[in-house]
Amino acid sequence: MTDVVTYLRGCDEPWTRYRTLVDLEGRGAGDPEVAATRRELIDHPMIHDLVELLSPYPWRPLTRHNDAAYPLYALATLTEFGLTAVDCGLDHIAKSLLQRQSDEGAFLSLVNVPKAFGGSGEDEWTWIACDAPTVLVTLVRLGYGEDPRVERALSHLADLAVDNGYRCRAAAHLGRFKGPGKRSDPCPIANVYALKALVEHDAYRESDATRRAAESLLDHYAGRGSVRNYMFGVGTDFHKIKFPFVWYDILHVLDVLCRLPLVHGDARFLEMVAHLAGVADENGRYTATSMYRAWKGWPFADKKTPSPWLTFLAHRIMRRARMSA
Repeated sequence: MTDVVTYLRGCDEPWTRYRTLVDLEGRGAGDPEVAATRRELIDHPMIHDLVELLSPYPWRPLTRHNDAAYPLYALATLTEFGLTAVDCGLDHIAKSLLQRQSDEGAFLSLVNVPKAFGGSGEDEWTWIACDAPTVLVTLVRLGYGEDPRVERALSHLADLAVDNGYRCRAAAHLGRFKGPGKRSDPCPIANVYALKALVEHDAYRESDATRRAAESLLDHYAGRGSVRNYMFGVGTDFHKIKFPFVWYDILHVLDVLCRLPLVHGDARFLEMVAHLAGVADENGRYTATSMYRAWKGWPFADKKTPSPWLTFLAHRIMRRARMSA
């Protein structure tokens, strides 16, 4: 681990160096090096490029939930790096997101659901289990976790959990909408998104909803090769290393699960972690085995060269798994 941290500390990516200082070395905001690296992160031109993708708002209609070029994923990635509402004018975007909330409690997105899937085929403000939790987790990370609107959305999200986790759900006015699967089956990506939002807030980190979502993901992994809920399998594509966290893959799933000490002793979780550990190179570094074309140019989207950011993510997962195993 020492050699890996030296590699991460010496890279030219301020987002990787910042999160390494905070998450792997446990250094606080008052540390001079942490503060200086954070300023470098905020001032970096690639960060400014992401911020520019967020304007103007409202964003274009979302037509598919694995669209890595959609602005919401740029915002989510900025919060993964450590930016909050006080940085780069993100408070303006956060306030815009907060203003659009359903009567049920979920935050709304501009979505176009085809008639074939139960939608109107028109652009409309609504919520689906594939997007509302991402808006929610982003708002929590931006610093709005105590906002009454966010607390209401968290309560609504927790109430959506059933015995087998999270199923394909959407706003009531969408009627018969659902994804390509059985209504009684849990949806793997909905469980990832929901769990990611719940674990960000202390009040929900050990809730029944959290436990059900985690169990659903672990059970899905245990059934790999035979279980394919809502077309999500656990095969070659699932095990590819990629970022940002947009869809259903091993790094995304583990990054969420590792935040839950309650799963750290689970054999299914440990098997997943062992697989991740086994794909590092001889120096403990990770290279992307898949990439989103919308993110071409970012080092973590280079399939030929080890990525400091991917290496950091993998080692943070393994560090969290060891801490309470």
